[in-house]
Amino acid sequence: MENINLKELKLEDYPSITFDKIRYGDTDRQGHVNNAKFSSFSETGRSEIFHDPENPLAAPDCMFAIANFTVDYLAEVNWPGTVEIGTGFVKVGNSSLFIVQGIYQNNKLCTTVKTVLVHVTERPMKPVPLSEKSREILKKYMLEIK
Repeated sequence: MENINLKELKLEDYPSITFDKIRYGDTDRQGHVNNAKFSSFSETGRSEIFHDPENPLAAPDCMFAIANFTVDYLAEVNWPGTVEIGTGFVKVGNSSLFIVQGIYQNNKLCTTVKTVLVHVTERPMKPVPLSEKSREILKKYMLEIK
């Protein structure tokens, strides 16, 4: 995942695109969106893929746990408005998923996110291999690296 230059990607390069509304309460004393909100924006982008009732990715009694979450802040995001969130997978392991995201405002890249999720049992949390069905669903969300 380290070899990908997310700064070169455009929103339309991502296989999944959604948005989130910025709320006044998301801002901090400096008048821009607080850095803590970017994990929520990232979650919005992932949730539409992971929680699709027609195509659940987690096996019964399993879930995805975040193993690594890296955020690079490139530009301020301001209220009012929205952010657009591009999401793509760059690698699917045995039980792990490597996700990259770009968060844009007004067509400007403001933040990049790299996340590693692991498919685990709920109690106790132990890694579980991804099913073939999940792997098939994920194919349409793979990011084409140029």
